[in-house]
Order: sequence, then structure tokens, then C-alpha cells
Amino acid sequence: MQAPDFTNALVFTGGGTGGHYFPAVALAEGARERWVELPIAFVGALRGIEARKLPESPWPHLLLDVEGFLGRSPVAMARAAWKAWRATSRLKATWRRQRPWAVIGTGGYGSGPALLAARALGIPYFLHESNAAPGMLVKQVAPGARRVWCGVDAVKALLPGADCLTVGTPVRAAFLRPFRPLKEVKAPFQLLIMGGSGGARAINEAMFLAAPPLLEQFPDWTILHQAGPAEYERLKDRPREPRHRLVPFIEDMAQALEDSSFVVCRAGASTCAELKAAGRGALMIPLPNSAGDHQRRNAEAMGRENRVIVTLQQPNLHDFIEAHCASHMATPYARLKLGKTPEPNRAVKSCLDDLAGQLGEGC
Repeated sequence: MQAPDFTNALVFTGGGTGGHYFPAVALAEGARERWVELPIAFVGALRGIEARKLPESPWPHLLLDVEGFLGRSPVAMARAAWKAWRATSRLKATWRRQRPWAVIGTGGYGSGPALLAARALGIPYFLHESNAAPGMLVKQVAPGARRVWCGVDAVKALLPGADCLTVGTPVRAAFLRPFRPLKEVKAPFQLLIMGGSGGARAINEAMFLAAPPLLEQFPDWTILHQAGPAEYERLKDRPREPRHRLVPFIEDMAQALEDSSFVVCRAGASTCAELKAAGRGALMIPLPNSAGDHQRRNAEAMGRENRVIVTLQQPNLHDFIEAHCASHMATPYARLKLGKTPEPNRAVKSCLDDLAGQLGEGC
């Protein structure tokens, strides 16, 4: 696809993982519905989920050759810094000719060049930080943002000098509909496994050990298991029970959650918001060593609301998964205790109302 014309466009940037990409999509969907004539474009990285999803989407987009910094060797970090500088310079040159109306960043290393270019050129930019602990990039650019929209109140104290507003985490349009209450779901029941958009090897391996005894013990249950594209290729030929369905990626996650009675998952902010919207409970296994340990904080916040059971990734993880899943698969009361009434998500409207209040309707 040809690079978009950014002139007077609302630019969305965020990616690497679904937790950064899907809130950007949710906000873009809301903006398109609200401002039909407003040009919308995306900027992301050649790696990560946006590199797979944007080319098959209707959104005009530019993908840049940038890399992450976290956990890299000194040589790799130097290479990443050079690529970030080069991509930012490219965007600055483009945006001097084609100046966007505003830029909205939802995090991830792929959003760095767009946010840094906007800051350098005085283009209004906004941030959404879904997690309970902000990423390095958000900390760097937050003081210059017109607003930082926060998924939870706790992040405000970690962004001194930023103008923060708590709005929750945006969810895609598919999650804004009414969901079937958990108590109305009938057998065969579904256990949903998802380790994030890219999968999680530790959870995948544990599930291949836990699934056979669970399915043997509970014949009225099936398993839908999102392994992630790369992990799916590794695992697709491994023997498994007929009722253990393995897929690389679930396109309609809203329907998958509605059809499920219990979930095993990571603790990304988007996953937390989608569980609330669908009214489903989960066993959460936070990603170890996530930036700022934000996944553990997300999971603990959900646990305090009695929406999830939290267990850390550890040796013999399959034993913990099997035990927790069995207790909830066996007892409807246990599932209903975690599966609250679906919670309407108003984050997209809150963000766009605030954007319009800051800049005017713009189109």
C-alpha cells in the first residue's frame, strides 16, 4: 500500500503487541464513526502485530524499520537507537510537508518515531497508557502531551508533570455490544486459552500437559487455545485431544469470550478490559519481567476486584493451571463469582470527547 497522505489527518501509532495495537484500533474506529470525513492514518513498525494486521485492514498506514530496546545487548540497543533516529527524521521531513491534525500514541516501540516527531514539530499529541506502570517511551514524552489518558488511576503518580485523565482502556467496537451473561451459557462449555496476540510458550507447554486430564475429567468441556502464529507452527502437529482446538490467532475475540465460561490468559491491559466487557473470569498468569512489572500490577488490580485468580509463572505451571481450572470447571458458582455482569466500556467516547474539547471537532 502507498504511504498515506498525512495532511490534516488524525494519526494513530502503537503496536508491537495486541495490548498496544488494539486500543489504537478501537480509538480509530470511534474516530471514523464520529468524524466521517476526517483522514485517519496509522504509523507502526515492520515487526509486531501491526505488521501483520495493518496490511489486511482498510487503514492507510506507514510501517517503519524500528526495533525495541528492552532487554537488548549494547550493540542491539545502539542499532535500535540508530533506526529510531532515522525513522523519526523521515517522519519529521514528511510531516513538515503533510502536517497531521493530531497524533495519538498507545505505546510500544513502534510508536516512538511518530511521537518524537510530533513533539519536535509542535504537532498536538495525546497518549493512552493502559497499564498500571507506564513504559519508558510514555514517561519520556508524557510531559509534552496535550493529555495522557490513563487506564487506571495508579499510573498518574508515575507520570509527574503530565496532564492525566483516567478513562479506562479502549476496546474494539465488537466489545461495545451487550454480552450474553455467563449464567446463560450452556454445555458444552468452553475453556479459552490465550497467551497474548503473539502467544506464550510457557502457557502453551503447560496447557499441553494440563489439557488431557482436564478433558478426561470434564467431558462436557472443550478447549479453544490461541497459541500465537509462531507457536502454532511449532505445536500444530503435536498430539492432543480432539476437543483441544489449537489456532494461531482468534480474529473475533469478542465472540470467543462470549462463548467461553472460563479463561486462562496473560494480564495485558487490553485483555483485562475485554474480560470486563464480556463479564468473564479468568486464571491470570502475568508475563514475567514485563516492563515495570506492569502485567503483575494489572493482574493484582483485577484480583482485588475479585475478577480473576492470579498465579505466577513458575516450574510445574501445568499443575497450577490444572488445579485452578478444575475447580472452576467443576463448579458453576465458582465461575459466576468471578464472571461479573458485563461492564460497558466508555473509554473510546471519553478519549474522543476530551480530544474534541482540547482541539475542537477538527473536521
